Amino acid sequence: MNDEEYMRMALEEAQRAADLGEVPIGAVVVYQPIDKGTRRPLAEPRVIARACNVRETQQDPAGHAEFVAMKQAAAELGVWRLTGCTVYVTLEPCIMCAGLMHQARIDRCVYGAPDPKAGALGTLYSINSDKRLNHTFEVVPGVLADECAGILKRFFAARRKKRTER
Repeated sequence: MNDEEYMRMALEEAQRAADLGEVPIGAVVVYQPIDKGTRRPLAEPRVIARACNVRETQQDPAGHAEFVAMKQAAAELGVWRLTGCTVYVTLEPCIMCAGLMHQARIDRCVYGAPDPKAGALGTLYSINSDKRLNHTFEVVPGVLADECAGILKRFFAARRKKRTER
């Protein structure tokens, strides 16, 4: 599979969030262990976690899709270091989620739509490449950006329309 195919899985999670009445953001974590010496893959990549936003349904300020997915991934692997993992998320992560990516030592983050209000992986901040920190990671922005932005735009347009109908 490639980045677009994994992002489509994240979009499925975003739709699940929308169906729950949550802001439609979805995330998927893919694990591919790499030999440290040769940097060659030791196994085929596999999806180890999928999640959607659950802030409202669980009344959890940390209920962001990528945050929940990374916690699931850590539980699946039985470690807190998510080395060998790529996080796919439909919206550019915020400071909290980018900070967790840094702390968890992920290898990559692939995101769809940029977030001009809170984006911390290139838009407002670049936590992934801040040399003052003890870990940096690759970021691939804009994968299926139009689809990722579209689901958010449709969700908020429907929400605004519902408010005006009251």
